[in-house]
Amino acid sequence: YPNPFNPATMIHYTLAEQTPVTLSVYDLHGKLIETLTDEVQGEGSYSVRFSANDLPSGIYYYELQTKTSTHTRKMILNR
Repeated sequence: YPNPFNPATMIHYTLAEQTPVTLSVYDLHGKLIETLTDEVQGEGSYSVRFSANDLPSGIYYYELQTKTSTHTRKMILNR
Protein backbone atom coordinates (compact mmCIF):
# COMPACT_ATOMS: atom_id res chain seq x y z
CA TYR A 1 0.00 0.00 0.00
CA PRO A 2 -0.68 2.50 -1.27
CA ASN A 3 0.86 1.48 -4.63
CA PRO A 4 -0.57 1.01 -7.17
CA PHE A 5 -4.14 1.83 -6.30
CA ASN A 6 -7.50 2.13 -8.04
CA PRO A 7 -9.74 4.00 -7.23
CA ALA A 8 -8.94 4.51 -3.51
CA THR A 9 -6.19 3.79 -1.02
CA MET A 10 -5.49 4.07 2.70
CA ILE A 11 -2.61 6.19 3.98
CA HIS A 12 -1.30 4.98 7.34
CA TYR A 13 0.92 6.88 9.76
CA THR A 14 1.92 6.85 13.41
CA LEU A 15 2.55 9.80 15.70
CA ALA A 16 4.88 9.62 18.70
CA GLU A 17 3.29 12.66 20.41
CA GLN A 18 0.43 15.11 20.10
CA THR A 19 1.16 17.45 17.20
CA PRO A 20 -0.49 19.51 14.48
CA VAL A 21 -0.83 17.30 11.39
CA THR A 22 -1.44 18.22 7.76
CA LEU A 23 -1.84 15.43 5.22
CA SER A 24 -2.15 16.66 1.64
CA VAL A 25 -2.14 15.08 -1.82
CA TYR A 26 -0.45 16.74 -4.82
CA ASP A 27 -0.24 15.92 -8.51
CA LEU A 28 3.01 15.46 -10.40
CA HIS A 29 3.23 19.22 -11.06
CA GLY A 30 2.85 20.16 -7.38
CA LYS A 31 -0.79 21.26 -7.61
CA LEU A 32 -2.74 20.60 -4.41
CA ILE A 33 -5.41 17.97 -5.08
CA GLU A 34 -6.87 17.59 -1.59
CA THR A 35 -6.05 18.18 2.07
CA LEU A 36 -7.09 15.02 3.89
CA THR A 37 -6.20 16.06 7.44
CA ASP A 38 -5.44 19.44 9.02
CA GLU A 39 -5.80 19.21 12.79
CA VAL A 40 -4.01 18.49 16.04
CA GLN A 41 -3.82 14.74 16.64
CA GLY A 42 -2.66 12.76 19.65
CA GLU A 43 -0.11 9.98 19.92
CA GLY A 44 -1.12 6.84 18.05
CA SER A 45 -1.73 5.22 14.67
CA TYR A 46 -4.00 6.71 12.03
CA SER A 47 -5.44 5.68 8.66
CA VAL A 48 -6.89 8.13 6.16
CA ARG A 49 -8.76 7.12 3.00
CA PHE A 50 -7.89 8.88 -0.25
CA SER A 51 -10.40 8.49 -3.07
CA ALA A 52 -9.25 9.28 -6.61
CA ASN A 53 -12.53 8.58 -8.41
CA ASP A 54 -12.38 11.83 -10.41
CA LEU A 55 -8.63 11.81 -11.14
CA PRO A 56 -6.78 10.49 -14.18
CA SER A 57 -4.17 7.75 -13.96
CA GLY A 58 -0.75 8.99 -12.99
CA ILE A 59 1.68 9.75 -10.21
CA TYR A 60 0.56 11.60 -7.10
CA TYR A 61 2.37 12.51 -3.89
CA TYR A 62 1.13 12.71 -0.35
CA GLU A 63 2.87 14.93 2.16
CA LEU A 64 2.57 14.44 5.91
CA GLN A 65 3.63 17.51 7.90
CA THR A 66 3.99 17.68 11.69
CA LYS A 67 5.63 20.30 13.88
CA THR A 68 8.95 18.44 13.70
CA SER A 69 9.03 16.71 10.30
CA THR A 70 7.75 16.43 6.74
CA HIS A 71 7.44 13.15 4.84
CA THR A 72 6.57 12.85 1.16
CA ARG A 73 5.69 9.58 -0.57
CA LYS A 74 4.73 8.68 -4.13
CA MET A 75 1.44 6.99 -5.07
CA ILE A 76 0.56 5.53 -8.45
CA LEU A 77 -3.04 5.65 -9.64
CA ASN A 78 -3.46 2.87 -12.20
CA ARG A 79 -6.79 2.64 -13.99
